[in-house]
Amino acid sequence: MINKTSIVSTLGPASNSLDAIRALLTAGVSTFRLNFSHGLFAEHLSVLQSINTARAELPYAVSVMGDLCGPKIRTGVIEQGTVLVEDSELTISVGDEVGNAEHFTTSFVDLVDDIQVGHRILIDDGQLALWVVDKTPNRLICRVLVGGPLSSRKGMNLPDTDLSMPPITDKDWQCVDWAIEHELDYLSLSFVQHSQEIQTLKEYVQKKDSPIKIIAKIEKPLAVENIESILDAADAIMVARGDLGVEMDLAQVPLVQKKITALCRRFAKPVIVATQVLQSMIENASPTRAEATDISNAVMECADAVMLSGETAIGTHPVLAVKTLAHICKSTEVYIEALNELRPRMDRATEAAHAEVIARAVAHMLDEVAAEMVVVWADDEILCRLLSKARIDDPILALCPNPTTAQQLSLYYGVVSVHHPPVASYEQWIAAVERIVLENEWAAKGEKLLLLPPLSALSENTAGAIIMHTLAG
Repeated sequence: MINKTSIVSTLGPASNSLDAIRALLTAGVSTFRLNFSHGLFAEHLSVLQSINTARAELPYAVSVMGDLCGPKIRTGVIEQGTVLVEDSELTISVGDEVGNAEHFTTSFVDLVDDIQVGHRILIDDGQLALWVVDKTPNRLICRVLVGGPLSSRKGMNLPDTDLSMPPITDKDWQCVDWAIEHELDYLSLSFVQHSQEIQTLKEYVQKKDSPIKIIAKIEKPLAVENIESILDAADAIMVARGDLGVEMDLAQVPLVQKKITALCRRFAKPVIVATQVLQSMIENASPTRAEATDISNAVMECADAVMLSGETAIGTHPVLAVKTLAHICKSTEVYIEALNELRPRMDRATEAAHAEVIARAVAHMLDEVAAEMVVVWADDEILCRLLSKARIDDPILALCPNPTTAQQLSLYYGVVSVHHPPVASYEQWIAAVERIVLENEWAAKGEKLLLLPPLSALSENTAGAIIMHTLAG
């Protein structure tokens, strides 16, 4: 049984071995995430080699995502035992001296210039909150809104501030070069605020003649404000609910998720829902009821993929977490198919108008006739992306002459992708389809497939046809 919702698994100490990667693939993973915030390039290369070994054993394609760290703003060194007291005042400056409850520093050089009076500063994932009440040329004067213990090198979030620092650091550019050299399929860019940041990264990889696709991580309020232009620039979107939940009202996070998944559906862009998906399973062998509901809601909102972070990177039950996620996703998919509701709307993109007409025609045909699977010759990803976003009930098998396209398509909802060399005739196409489908038991003899063959394999009389085919075996 094919899972339609893609599962992204972060690799780490709990899952880096070849055997663990094989087990995760068997459990349902379709994309692996390498988190560049941790580890050295030599370690990432070792993991990537294990991924390549494991996915070469599969009949279908699997993708690899590199996650860029982005700029991290942190407090400096803090005296042991420091506690911030609610309603007290403290100052912050740029430097490296040891801090305390009255004054501490950060290495972020533009701190005083960027932050304005009235802005908030959140520390340690929002556990501490400061309000900027005044500033001098080289210091911020803050009042403590939420106090508590403060220790060294804690993260600082600036939810009200449009940062002047670029989202791509010098370390990130090294990671970009490494990802291009080692042919990763996706790069996710952290702390995006504007579409130009995505465009800068895309232009860089294009100059390097790399087909790598760019995912925009939405984790700042300013990114939410600019979501349509960011969505237009990016190849895919990740709703990164961790920092997003720190930088904005938590009550708004599920609403932002709904807004973004709806926009991605309308404009036919893949969307990943991430962060604390099965957080309790880092330690426990079963999820909470709230986590199961959260996953189901993400699938019903038409997320293409759901991502596990600590659950598979450092968790006690990485494979069980993937199996649990796959089971919840599949149960929700079956429920959605039984509803027989109106198909989600897509807005027409002019550059993909022809492919969208085909996608809509396929969707309407499947409303009238039953098929086990739609098989597409995927010269590029556009038609598969639109079929995926049309949310047809049948799985989509994409045969791709380009192995990179096959790997990238593994992130898309409902798509199983296979690298296959070009075919010269319709007979060769049918033979390839039947062999792949029957060998993998994706359909049985006598069952029907809806085919969109390559134009090169068709005669002039049938070119562009959508064909209903019965598996003969």
